[in-house]
Amino acid sequence: MSSEANPSPAARLAALREAMRDHAIDAWWLPSSDPHNSEYLPEHWAGRAWLSGFDGSVGTLVVTRDAAGLWVDSRYWVQAEAQLAGSGIALMKLQPGQADAPMRWLAEQLDEGATLGFDADVVSLANARQLEAHLAPAGIRLRGDLDLLEAIWPARPALPEAPLYAHPAAYLDESRAERLARLRSAMAEHGADWHPISTLDDIAWLTQLRGADVAFNPVFLAHLLVGRDAAILFVAPGKLGDELAEALAADGIAVADYADWHRRLGELPTDTRVLLDPAKLTLGTRLALPEGVTLVEAYQPSTLAKGRKSDADLAHVRQAMEEDGAALCEFFAWLEDALARGETVTELTVDERLTAARARRPGFVSRSFGTIAAFNANGALPHYHATSEAHATIEGDGLLLIDSGGQYHGGTTDITRVVPVGTLSAAQREDYTRVLKGTIALSRARFPRGIPSPQLDAIARAPLWASGRDYGHGTGHGVGYFLNVHEGPQVIAWYASPAPQTAMQPGMITSIEPGVYRPGQWGIRIENLVANRPAGESEFGDFLRFETLTLCPIDTRPIDVELLDPAEADWLDAYHAEVRERLAPKLSGAALEWLEARTRPLDRG
Repeated sequence: MSSEANPSPAARLAALREAMRDHAIDAWWLPSSDPHNSEYLPEHWAGRAWLSGFDGSVGTLVVTRDAAGLWVDSRYWVQAEAQLAGSGIALMKLQPGQADAPMRWLAEQLDEGATLGFDADVVSLANARQLEAHLAPAGIRLRGDLDLLEAIWPARPALPEAPLYAHPAAYLDESRAERLARLRSAMAEHGADWHPISTLDDIAWLTQLRGADVAFNPVFLAHLLVGRDAAILFVAPGKLGDELAEALAADGIAVADYADWHRRLGELPTDTRVLLDPAKLTLGTRLALPEGVTLVEAYQPSTLAKGRKSDADLAHVRQAMEEDGAALCEFFAWLEDALARGETVTELTVDERLTAARARRPGFVSRSFGTIAAFNANGALPHYHATSEAHATIEGDGLLLIDSGGQYHGGTTDITRVVPVGTLSAAQREDYTRVLKGTIALSRARFPRGIPSPQLDAIARAPLWASGRDYGHGTGHGVGYFLNVHEGPQVIAWYASPAPQTAMQPGMITSIEPGVYRPGQWGIRIENLVANRPAGESEFGDFLRFETLTLCPIDTRPIDVELLDPAEADWLDAYHAEVRERLAPKLSGAALEWLEARTRPLDRG
């Protein structure tokens, strides 16, 4: 491919600045987002990655006439530093709780009267308001009516065209009409006539449809406008078959062209009340609404409803976890045998064999994210991904971190395990055991129903803090039901805002994944998914506990048993007993032997 067809990041940056000059733009704001405020983006909207060369999932790029910076958190510092080399873009290390750092930087860089440009269709209304709050006092004007990438991206990918399909009815315990009725009840509480929704997982959940427009997430590009007695699904022509369109119509959902979203919003009556969530709709969507409408701003009701899985949902998730666990046992049995025989195994091999093992299980659809197989120093990069050009061979001594997951019709999985290879050092064993103690501590917790989820973070960190250790990412994220592997509203991270919607409620599925990362040496993370379950009532209120959903042995070979107290060891033995009981019927041969060996009770000396 010629350099003209695939220009370097430096050349792309120069082209952006030329376009900025043409439109009298002094700075350009480019987040990792799309018209749906997605975390994982269709390639058409992966402009930040295309422009900068940094392909991590999160980051904000800001370009002025003579400077450029990419703000990323600690998960990506090493990766970004390498990928930004020679681009003319500086790595800006984003610290926890300082999301407004690039805005403050802009306020310092730009002169009064300058103009900051951005594409209003990929900037949330909440983010646009933050920009206004930081920059308006400095006399900086915002302009959101341009998409400069369209002019400088010569081979910009087209929008995806994957067809839609129905989430099989066997995995659903309520109808599409019932979910819409629940949403309309919430709208009525707010006195709203209409409610626009752009977040893809909410739309998939409400419509009970799935797609393949975003890698690893079974969602599809769409908007949804719900009224008191009507609803319109905006989706590209050709993606929805006649049978599905008829099923939607039977439930009162009409279908319109994806491209008509802004026009149809503009046709709403001016005396109408519109419920919207500023964090989940773009500024472009807000600007499309008639000026006279009354805005009712509140947290998007479907997000909380979607996050609270029903008992029937959880029953399917447990089955999916058994299939996933069986696949993992088959993989780990192969891995240990291959390494023992001296077979060449690379980080890429791990991904291939693990995906193949999952693909043999009933109900499997796809991976739920790109597998992280990271040996030794690569494991110190929390979001490392091996490539054909750069990957490690699993040989010698060290730690192999594997973070992977699957999409099943009955649930979404996400699990991290660490495998010892050869001989481990005392320092590696202590790091591993401290991380395990953090996982166990939070897994055993009891807590009041309704507690803001960020407040639980310290429980997992306490065993690490006690020895002067910590990690730079959150402890837990919500997980969807055959939907996005990252889902709100709950998040277990001390720096997250403890807003009312983050309250822990029964049925929520969340990850628990503390870690320790030593740059240039190794990384350790032990992750299970858990579900909020009732833990009884007292005179002090209702309490919840965590049910551990993930079923896969936690390798005991790296444990320094002397660092575990009896209650922690009891928890681990009980967990392994359950794993063995539930997975053994699905296994035979080497995989069963591996399961039995890895779930033996701890030798407590």
